[in-house]
Amino acid sequence: MTLTFRAPAKINLYLKILGRRPDGYHELDTLMQKIALYDELELSLPDTPGIQLICQHADLPEDEGNIVFRAARLFLEQTGKADFGVRIVLRKRIPLAAGLGGGSSDAAAVLRGLNQLTGAGCTTEELAVMGLRLGADVPFFVQEHPAAWAGGIGERLEPAEPLRGCTVLLVNPGIAVSTKWAYETFSQTAGRIALTAAGKKFNLSNFSNESGLPLRRRAFLPSDLLNDLERVTAEKHRVIGRLKARLLAAGAAGAMMSGSGSTVFGLFIAGTEAQAESCLRELQQEYGQAYLVAPLT
Repeated sequence: MTLTFRAPAKINLYLKILGRRPDGYHELDTLMQKIALYDELELSLPDTPGIQLICQHADLPEDEGNIVFRAARLFLEQTGKADFGVRIVLRKRIPLAAGLGGGSSDAAAVLRGLNQLTGAGCTTEELAVMGLRLGADVPFFVQEHPAAWAGGIGERLEPAEPLRGCTVLLVNPGIAVSTKWAYETFSQTAGRIALTAAGKKFNLSNFSNESGLPLRRRAFLPSDLLNDLERVTAEKHRVIGRLKARLLAAGAAGAMMSGSGSTVFGLFIAGTEAQAESCLRELQQEYGQAYLVAPLT
C-alpha cells in the first residue's frame, strides 16, 4: 500500500525572541500559520528492510543528511520497528532554506504517515515529542491546527485563530539562509547593543520580556506583523527590503520576511485580488519562486 501526503508550508506572522537558553537555543514567542503551498510525499512499506528516500526535482541528499530520512529512522527506532522497510518519494515545491518550514513539514508528514502505515498507534503528543528531536518547528506540523502560537523553542503550542479574508503572496529571491546563522547573528547584534546602550542594563539571557500575549485575545491584523530576525537577514540581503516595498506598493496590507528568511510575503485583503495577481506575474518573471496562496483554515 502506498499513501500520499501533502506537507504544507508555514509563515511566521509574529516572531519575538525573548531570550537565549543555557543550551544555546532561543526562547521564542511566535505565531505560525500554515499555507496552501505543499510538498508531496509518497510512503510505502516494501519487503526489503531499510530506508529508501528518492528526492524528485530537488538537489537534496537522500540519506541521513535529509531530515526526511532521519524522521523515518527515528520513528522506526522509537516504535520498535527497525526491521521494517520504508520507501519515500519526496516531491519538493516549497523553496529550500527559505523560512517556510518545508523540511520540518516533510518530517512531520513522515511521522504521521508511518504511524498510519505501520499501525504503531502513537498519539499526536507522542509524535510531537519525536518531532522535537528533529527540529523545533516539527511539532507544529504534526498537530492538525492550521495556526498556533508557539513558545519555548517552538514546542509549547497553543491553537490560534487562523488568518481569514486574505491571500498570501510569497516571493523567494533564491537566497538560502541558515537558521543557525540568523539566530547567532541576532545574539551578537543584541550583545553589541547591550554594550553600547549608555546607562541601560541589558540581560543577554532575556532580550525582551514583551510577548504577543495580548494578540491572543483578538484577531491578528496585518499591522501586527513582527519578526525580530528580519533586520539581521535584511541587513545582509538588501533584496528583502526591496521586495517588502514592492509588495506594499502593489497593495499589500502588510509585508514581512518569514522565519529566518529569505522568503518575503504580503497579505492582500479581500478586494485587492487583482493587485495581488498582477504583482505575482511581475515577480514570477523576475524570481520564479513566487506564489499566491490561501492560509489554511
